[in-house]
Amino acid sequence: MNRYSGGALCASLFALVLTAGDPAEAGTFPSTLSEQSKECIDCHKDKTPGIIEHWGSSKHYRANVACYECHRASPKDVDAFKHHGQTIAVIVSPRDCGKCHEKEVEEFTNSHHAKAGRILGSLDNILAEVVEGNQALITPGFPEGNSAAAVSGCWQCHGSQVKVLKEGKLDPATWPNTGMGRLNPDGSEGSCSSCHTRHAFSVAQAREPENCGRCHMGPDHPQIEIYNESKHGILYRANRSKMNLDKPKWIVGEDYDAAPTCATCHMSATPNQPVTHDIGLRISWNNRPPISVRPEVSDAKLGLPGAKIKWQTRRAKMQDVCSNCHNKQLIDSFYLQYDGLIELYHDKFARPGLALMKLAAPLKRKPNFSEKIDFVWFELWHHEGRRARHGASMMGPDITHWHGTYEIARNFYTEMIPELYELVERGERSKDKAKQEAAHKLKAKIDEVLNSKNHRWFLNKMDPKEKARRARRTSKFKSRYDK
Repeated sequence: MNRYSGGALCASLFALVLTAGDPAEAGTFPSTLSEQSKECIDCHKDKTPGIIEHWGSSKHYRANVACYECHRASPKDVDAFKHHGQTIAVIVSPRDCGKCHEKEVEEFTNSHHAKAGRILGSLDNILAEVVEGNQALITPGFPEGNSAAAVSGCWQCHGSQVKVLKEGKLDPATWPNTGMGRLNPDGSEGSCSSCHTRHAFSVAQAREPENCGRCHMGPDHPQIEIYNESKHGILYRANRSKMNLDKPKWIVGEDYDAAPTCATCHMSATPNQPVTHDIGLRISWNNRPPISVRPEVSDAKLGLPGAKIKWQTRRAKMQDVCSNCHNKQLIDSFYLQYDGLIELYHDKFARPGLALMKLAAPLKRKPNFSEKIDFVWFELWHHEGRRARHGASMMGPDITHWHGTYEIARNFYTEMIPELYELVERGERSKDKAKQEAAHKLKAKIDEVLNSKNHRWFLNKMDPKEKARRARRTSKFKSRYDK
């Protein structure tokens, strides 16, 4: 495989493979639009002219690939319906796209993006369905109701399980939906149009940072905010006109060198690597859980082939991207800083926090999120903890510190520890001997954590030598600026 293989989605049309009944032989472009698509266009140029305009600016138009080629369906398909004499389906799934874009769809299907819809039953989804929501949104597919918070929030990024009603109609709680991990009626997972918005399917759009920022934003995964504050994002905004975003061959260092985008680092070609639609193949930490894990571990949990690809290999791939603009010393030093932040978060807050919450469990009310401490701990790792880790991974100093480690520390010492002490007091007052014992164990663990090297400053037990060093540094600082 050379560096040009598997380029942009539109470029792979040169490998178009047509199925039986198409108006051209396999391996070639259709010489003209099919009669079926001509009928679609004649009608829709009046009914939905915007769609025809978008399609007209696409590579599909120049390849004579149009409405019918993408939307045609078998009568056996659960979402198929008759429309002006043709059998079609509204949803164009990755399986449909894979008839021409086989390599891209295979890579995408083996990625975490395609599995994003598997959130049902997760802590995040329980929050949206129960804590934030109710069951008041009634649709034919959900006669017992659903949460509007989940439908309009979680599902629009992660993807919904699309439910099909009679005659190919789609349940309104699950469609429209372009969530990245959408569960499609044909059994496939994902949505190509999540990045390549229909009907232009623009490769330039997919390379724009804002394209990723549709989902990768906010308090728990603010990648777009991090990118915007980073030197990479600043360079991009200053040099966007030099980026050649719509060029079919888009190799960093050859076709552009002004700045990287999200696609540059995670997907696009380098002089040594081809394009990939598996966005996890260049990351060396998965920062989603309370304790970061290596990506091969999370791939194994999802049964993905990436389980066989070690993090060292993935890091080398990302370092290859970096090497087009940076020298080895800078790259090595960046990863030393990044790994250091991960270990700081793990050792000082995440591992002690998990241990404390485990001991606190017998003393808390049920269910989860019925106590203040449930929210405090959740935000500590799910919001602040992720922000700190993601910020370090993408060189966003403000988010790493002020929106990351600072908020972790503030909430650990001023929210989590006091709430844990309240649980201890509640347990000690209880007449239940099991709760009394649980309270003693929790108190002992709190004392152990706070007396450890990472936290003893909180008890005014800082090592005298360290205290003296810090006093000298403070004195020098004042002598410089207290004029």
